[in-house]
Amino acid sequence: MPLWPPGFAGRIDERTIDSRLLRGNPLGDPHSRPLWVYTPPGYDDEPERRYPAVYMLLGFAGTLPAWSNQPGAFRTSVPVATDALFARGEAPPMIMVFVDAWTTYGGSQYVDSAGTGRYHSYLCEEVVSWVDARYRTLADRDHRAVAGKSSGGLGAMVTSMLRPDLFGAFATHSGDSLSEAQYIPHFLHAVRHLRAYDGDIFAWWRDFRSRVAFTKEEDLRLLEILAVSACFSPDADGTPVLPFDPVTGALRPEVWERWLRWDPVRMAPAHAEALRSMRAIWIDAGTRDEWFLDLGALAFREAVRRAGVPDDTVRFELFEAGHTAIEYRHPQALAWLAHRLAPGEHRLTPGEHRLTP
Repeated sequence: MPLWPPGFAGRIDERTIDSRLLRGNPLGDPHSRPLWVYTPPGYDDEPERRYPAVYMLLGFAGTLPAWSNQPGAFRTSVPVATDALFARGEAPPMIMVFVDAWTTYGGSQYVDSAGTGRYHSYLCEEVVSWVDARYRTLADRDHRAVAGKSSGGLGAMVTSMLRPDLFGAFATHSGDSLSEAQYIPHFLHAVRHLRAYDGDIFAWWRDFRSRVAFTKEEDLRLLEILAVSACFSPDADGTPVLPFDPVTGALRPEVWERWLRWDPVRMAPAHAEALRSMRAIWIDAGTRDEWFLDLGALAFREAVRRAGVPDDTVRFELFEAGHTAIEYRHPQALAWLAHRLAPGEHRLTPGEHRLTP
């Protein structure tokens, strides 16, 4: 069956990047990575026209084909729904780039880590330049955004704060933030789960790898905690170090502090200038989010305000939902970003070119 339905007006190119930065990564994950690039309706008909670009980041444990999957009966995948917006003329056309940063542990949090690999650098130093060289992007930060949900929302927030030279806008849907609300309740549940493994998360990991995944209640929670430990608090040799005692649940302050350094709420004051430079910031979350990321969204919105970002730059909303089945929020944010990033007529000058995709 074709990935995209009849009437799909744009085009998705399924590409592969041979990453130099991911070679020899600590988990032995592939350095050759899939990348999908969506070009909007009319892209092939106007060979001199350039387009804004938005980089789409998956949530934890997501793999690139998830973008094409029909989420459920009567629901529409993100590329199909967004393509329809462009086809109807409800938003200025954009290029969308769907990025893979999956790891053996389920995700990279889009950071550079001795426990997983250089995924932040992969996105910023390799993916962006690869796309700009092969597609007719408006290759500057004022016309480039990054967007994602959950861990992808974290990636959007963190990447924009760290690299405002590359990204001038972002959208975060239920993005990881306000770490004490997001993680500590799950740490306590994890301790109870780990009693069956004598407090050893690696004993659980060996069991998990030996059977059908996600067939035990504890699987998703322990996988996420192991993965984030690999991203945020690896030992010098890359071994994940938990930020809590696996028997009592007591926080390990020095390790927990390493996690807090990646909390967008806590990062915002030190990156206030980067936030003020954004052309558009979209923040939303469901009011019943199981990871309390509605609280994270509120806290990050306040941190953005305190950083001095004008209110008319920010779109904020809490909506009635949990953490899942909110893929319909992406097209809304993408349409809003498209209006914010859209240029006037912007043509290639004589002699300019892009490599053929």
